[in-house]
Amino acid sequence: LQVEEGAVSLWNWAVAKHTGAVVSDEQKAKLRFVACRLIRLCEGTDPPEGTIRRQILMSMKTGKGWIDVGKADLADGFLENAMSNIEKLYAKLRKGSDGEADIHEHKADVENNLFKVLSYQAESAVAQGDFQKAVVCVQRCKDILMKLPKETCYLSILCYNFGVETYESKRYEESSFWLSQSYDIGKMDVKYSVGKEMQAKVLRLLATTYFEWDCTLHLDKALKAINLANQENTHPAGFFLKVKILLKSGASDEDINAALAEFLHLEMSLDFCLNTAKLLLEHGRESVGLDFLKSVPERFESSPDLGKITLLHIEFLLQNKRELLAKQKIEEIIIGHYTGKQLLPETLNQLHIILWDRAAKHYEEKSYSEALHWYNYSASFYTPRQIDQNLAKLQRNMASCYFHLKQVDKAKEAVREAERCDPNSIFTKFSVYKIAVMENDTDKAVEAVIEMGKLAEKTSQREDKLGVDKNTGTNLLSLAAHIALENDQQIVAIKALEYLSGHLQDYQQLFAALKCLVRLMLSKVMAKKEEKRDEDINSILTYLNLAHKRLAESFVEEKFAGDMRILEAHWFRKVAWNLAVQFKDSPEKMREFFVLSFKFSQFCPSDKAVLIAQKTCLLMAAAVDLEMGRQQVTPSEQTELFSQALQHLQTCKEIWKVLKLTGDFAKDPTDTLLLLYEFEARSKLNDPSLHSFMESVWEQPQIEIKTLEIIASLAMESPARYPVLCKKALKSAVNLHRKQTVIDAVKFSKCLHSLINISLPTGLTDLETCVLQEVWDYFEDALSVVSSTNAYPEMEILWLMTRAWNTGIFQYTVGKYKEAEQWCGLGMRFLNHLGSLKKSYE
Repeated sequence: LQVEEGAVSLWNWAVAKHTGAVVSDEQKAKLRFVACRLIRLCEGTDPPEGTIRRQILMSMKTGKGWIDVGKADLADGFLENAMSNIEKLYAKLRKGSDGEADIHEHKADVENNLFKVLSYQAESAVAQGDFQKAVVCVQRCKDILMKLPKETCYLSILCYNFGVETYESKRYEESSFWLSQSYDIGKMDVKYSVGKEMQAKVLRLLATTYFEWDCTLHLDKALKAINLANQENTHPAGFFLKVKILLKSGASDEDINAALAEFLHLEMSLDFCLNTAKLLLEHGRESVGLDFLKSVPERFESSPDLGKITLLHIEFLLQNKRELLAKQKIEEIIIGHYTGKQLLPETLNQLHIILWDRAAKHYEEKSYSEALHWYNYSASFYTPRQIDQNLAKLQRNMASCYFHLKQVDKAKEAVREAERCDPNSIFTKFSVYKIAVMENDTDKAVEAVIEMGKLAEKTSQREDKLGVDKNTGTNLLSLAAHIALENDQQIVAIKALEYLSGHLQDYQQLFAALKCLVRLMLSKVMAKKEEKRDEDINSILTYLNLAHKRLAESFVEEKFAGDMRILEAHWFRKVAWNLAVQFKDSPEKMREFFVLSFKFSQFCPSDKAVLIAQKTCLLMAAAVDLEMGRQQVTPSEQTELFSQALQHLQTCKEIWKVLKLTGDFAKDPTDTLLLLYEFEARSKLNDPSLHSFMESVWEQPQIEIKTLEIIASLAMESPARYPVLCKKALKSAVNLHRKQTVIDAVKFSKCLHSLINISLPTGLTDLETCVLQEVWDYFEDALSVVSSTNAYPEMEILWLMTRAWNTGIFQYTVGKYKEAEQWCGLGMRFLNHLGSLKKSYE
């Protein structure tokens, strides 16, 4: 009992809240669903009449609620339940009846609910596309109508709604059935009929259904339906549809005239008459259409919209290539405009559109004089000094015609008018630009391009109160560049392309613009003297950096095909390489171009050729950084340059590792260069890891003498100072010299000279014994080589003799007489090997 009371309360609450707009239709359907299910749970084996009636009502309303919110499949169970309960109720009533009269009364009692349930089931079936079930339900409803005549109107409209629904989903056969049913049901009881207007509406839709289904096959049915509709209720739409059907069927002019005569006496709007005339003319019924059109003004003499009739006539004449007659009509309108017979603003706007369309057609056909003729018609409707954006556009269009006709003065006058009306339009600036180019006025052309560029940046730009396409600015700048190039005005073209490259979103167009810019600027650079090139070279660097940035963005945005991206990257890579080679006299620029070439190559597949190019770019960039670091620059600049070189070298080493896997590079000097460059960078940065880096170098079996000598030199080159590393490199070099099959005495002498110098600093007297012994060994090595060859340079022998003698003298001055004697004796041993200088020193 509590569950039943709760269910009823929930149902009543849902109804009350829905009435107060607290719950939506779907929420109401869900609440009814729950309440109805709860009531069914409380159902006993033999429920009383009141309970059954309540269940019928609740099931019907729940089912209808689901249909109304578009969930017809959920309605079926409740409607079936309602039907079952109706049968229970009828059986219960019949069981308690006392005679035939009672039975008829009970039967009438349940038929009203039965009719509603069947109509709801029909609705559900149509919604679910079950045509046959819907037909059965409606047929049963029709059978009940004899006893419920008041429901005639409801059932007729229900079938009409089914017809509309199936027509809209192009199920024409089903639609024609439902509309026919609606019409037939509407005739069943005049007293409760839907009325003649509704019947006519049903028949018009039925005729339309036949017409759109297959006019050829169902022509007679369509005509029959529309004739019936027009008999039921005279409505312009019915007669218009009849004319449409007759035209489609290929009826004679006489038949169509007869159809027109049927509704000439009716009250109809001007627009309806114009649409009818238009329909006739569009179907090639010129005679009928024009006769009808001529009859229209008599019906609307006092209408301010009479100009629409003339407008339609002009359109027809133009469509049929009768321009001369159309011009006569237009000239009549112009005369009327200045004699008190102006067109309404809306009609005048429509005329402007017709005139501009015709002018544009002639412009496309390159009939510029004829295009001007039509534009002048449009201009005739504007007053002097009038300011209007459409007038500005008109003047620009006229200027374009004058450009093609080489009538520069008239073009300038038209552009001045456009500037007066709409000075801030990018299209107006473009017209100014074209005149400047035609007159070879570079400054004015550049100024116009700058203005266009600024306007292109305004995304909210508007033209003629319509949103301009977002590509309008870039399209005009692209065209401006093209015009400048055609007229051999490079400076103007460069300025246009610069703005263009800053705004283009289409990658293919962007890279085309940048490539064009690079070529143009290169031609400028080649034509200038070296001292005046810097600004243009910087511009090229800017273009290449932008190209690199946008190529990188294209990877993220995935808006540019991979193959196209690779092709563009190769083009810019090679250009940057060639420029680096070309500007070798400017180390800084050369370095930047090599770095850019490397960056572009990173967008290319890593084949052998690209890897070699990458390695070379980085080596060259590092070499330039080191060279610039050797110049007289501030310590902070040196640090930056040497650090930059080290970064390039680290990347290069990784590439070199991969490259060596692709072939034999035995004769390639890259390993040596990497070693020397890295040593120089680390030593001059005072890198604490330098000694550990060199450990691996000393262990290399194939290291060359020249490499060791360069390392020694670099170890003592400012700001580096690593005497230990210098000495070690020189010792290794001397040892390698001694191991040669034939010693190169000249090279050996220079290397030994450096080793002695670093080991025995000039002017030092307090030297450790071990140091002197080590240096003594170097002198002995020198004496050994001097004794074995006549190629040892005499000046080097003299130097060795002098250094040994002076070392002895230094030992003598500090009281080391034995050592002094040894060193002076060593010097005398070199004396014997002197040539022409021997006598001078003896």
